[in-house]
Amino acid sequence: MAVDLLGGDDAPAVVVDGALRAVRADPDLHLLLVGPTKAAGVLVDALEPAQRARVTLRPARTAVDLTDDLTAARAETTVRAAVAAIRAGQADAMVSAGSTGATVTAAALGLGRWPQIRRPALAATLPGISGPVVLLDVGGSMEPSPATLARHAVLGAAYAAIAHGLAAPRVGLLSVGTEPGKGDRSRRLADPALRATELPGDARYVGLVEGYDVCLGARADVVVTDGFTGNVLLKAVEGAYAMAGGPPPDGGAPRAAALLGVAGTVVVCHGAARPADIASGIALAAHLWRRTATDRVAELLAADRTDRTDTEVRTS
Repeated sequence: MAVDLLGGDDAPAVVVDGALRAVRADPDLHLLLVGPTKAAGVLVDALEPAQRARVTLRPARTAVDLTDDLTAARAETTVRAAVAAIRAGQADAMVSAGSTGATVTAAALGLGRWPQIRRPALAATLPGISGPVVLLDVGGSMEPSPATLARHAVLGAAYAAIAHGLAAPRVGLLSVGTEPGKGDRSRRLADPALRATELPGDARYVGLVEGYDVCLGARADVVVTDGFTGNVLLKAVEGAYAMAGGPPPDGGAPRAAALLGVAGTVVVCHGAARPADIASGIALAAHLWRRTATDRVAELLAADRTDRTDTEVRTS
């Protein structure tokens, strides 16, 4: 797993701590630390000799700042170096808590996008009361078209089936009510498009869902929305857990999401991630790679012959 040591609000200290936890928790895990030699040395020095053999370094000194333009993803940064390691076969997956936009851009440019996927999506899995709920997008596409929302529903259905083993996942579109015609123009156009879309993995579209359905998980296993709303909702759930005294025993709102739609396994962590969140993101990347989730999701999409052009569906 390639780990961006300079990604995140409190990098590299938090990332080093999280990577240290990940190596100690998983005896089969190998890390490629991408970042400054000094920071990597702190991690290596804290490991036992047998664990040190599972850690290597790829020097890189520059991080993408959250205020940087997305063209910074093209520069010689830790994010780009991590992507290059995957492309060169030196890493199987990558994890970064740096700029989401820069990470998505670097991955799309460096690894390539899947056919018919113009805008990759970030998928986070929340612990719903009735079972896990895949929420996407949580930060990749801020203003997607109705056609993009429909494609993200396809991505989410395939991801839920492969990564979480959900049989016939139920897919819902997040809105302000469950009745047809509710929501803004994008939702009103996306709803009929989704009803006409054949979803992979025996998934079925259940219609519009509301915010509380994300936490309950009773109506939908996959909830589709734009990246702006999804990111706000995800952080609101985090805040609700904090107000309630902490997350549920089986895990709280994740601070790591899988990037779907690019030809490689990429996990993006919350910029405010703590060491446990970084370790969780690394574990997620390892889980996805071991299940060959990226390839299997891509295969499901390739087998789906539904036409997904960008033509918007009119409601009148």
